[in-house]
Amino acid sequence: MSQMNRRRALQLLAALGTTGLVAGCGTDDEGEQAPTGSPIKIGLVAPGSGAGKTIGEDIVNGFELYLATHDQRLGGHPVTLIKADEGDNAKSGQAAVNDLLKQGVLALTGVANPIVMSGIRDIVEQARVPLIGSNASPVSLQSVVYIWRTSYVLDEPGRALGAYLRRRLPAGSRVVIIAPEGGASIDVVGGFRQGFGGGDPRISGEPIWTDPTANPDDNSYAADIRQALNRNPTAIFCHFSGTAAIQFIRQLRRARPGYTGPVYAPGFLTEGNVLNEVRGVLLDEERLLPGTIQTVSNYSADLNNNANRTFASAYRKTYNVSPSTYAMASYDAAQVLDRAIRIAGANPTSQQVNLALGKVGQIDSPRGLWQFNQPRTPQQRWYLRTVQFDGRLLSNVMLNEIATLG
Repeated sequence: MSQMNRRRALQLLAALGTTGLVAGCGTDDEGEQAPTGSPIKIGLVAPGSGAGKTIGEDIVNGFELYLATHDQRLGGHPVTLIKADEGDNAKSGQAAVNDLLKQGVLALTGVANPIVMSGIRDIVEQARVPLIGSNASPVSLQSVVYIWRTSYVLDEPGRALGAYLRRRLPAGSRVVIIAPEGGASIDVVGGFRQGFGGGDPRISGEPIWTDPTANPDDNSYAADIRQALNRNPTAIFCHFSGTAAIQFIRQLRRARPGYTGPVYAPGFLTEGNVLNEVRGVLLDEERLLPGTIQTVSNYSADLNNNANRTFASAYRKTYNVSPSTYAMASYDAAQVLDRAIRIAGANPTSQQVNLALGKVGQIDSPRGLWQFNQPRTPQQRWYLRTVQFDGRLLSNVMLNEIATLG
């Protein structure tokens, strides 16, 4: 998705109604137009190809939407957004960040892959340029000064869902855990076992670890799913995203004997374009087949608050799809930078912006109010969602709030 220009932004404002948009987004705490500052550069790191491409597109879209609806400015300064492809490993991520730093960016944002985030940590800290990450946040990323995240720590969705299911599942239940081996799954599954209780007899055996390949084929998970079903589960907890999520859902629904019990997962499982891709195995003549899919996330596109009504409406009008948590967190990263750059003053340096990030206070976000905690991640609510029809669209529909973490 190419960066939206000023003409497109004005068209969007006209479609939405300028007054409603400004009220919902709140560019300036005083409601006054900020003075024009000197131009600044912001570097956005996101995957531009491969298995993470759709997540990268959401990250870019969320940030660009905020700029388009705020006159292409952050903190009163005209913004040039420079994008770099993070690739799929630490070395490609490091090359992307180094290239952006050479171009004199005031701050960085984005980053989808936890491996990339860990790989660029030292570069960012040594450069003393703040990074407002909008997705990747591994548990191991601690004691950082210049890295902030508007998403969540990777063990948190598992912790929230594990604690919820510990209270809800009856005695005698059998929960099977299945996830790709290594990487983010260690954090996610570890969080779930912590929340549920690692020694709880309702967890059926050790986790089933699948091949972590980024591009699974139509048969990649068949043997692992058979192993899971042989344990006769009453519930499955899994962790897949993007292409892997699409293949896992398809292969689970096609497995024989069929599984019609509930599937629980972090929101990655059904985010972005996943539901469109698996529609054929979830429906029979436009009716949902037996077997619920419930996910936990820090965001649901149907949340009923002013900030989300404004954001979700603008996102749908611009991109013709509902926003994902990836897009929302990137939008919030822009909102956080907007406020921090304003606090930093007329001629902000990267170090001044980093100090100002600690003073931004509560963020009126589409996910609900949140604020940074001491580890520079959000203290925020978590929501249980279920896959069902929202009008004619197959969507993640919010059921209830289940935790506050951070």
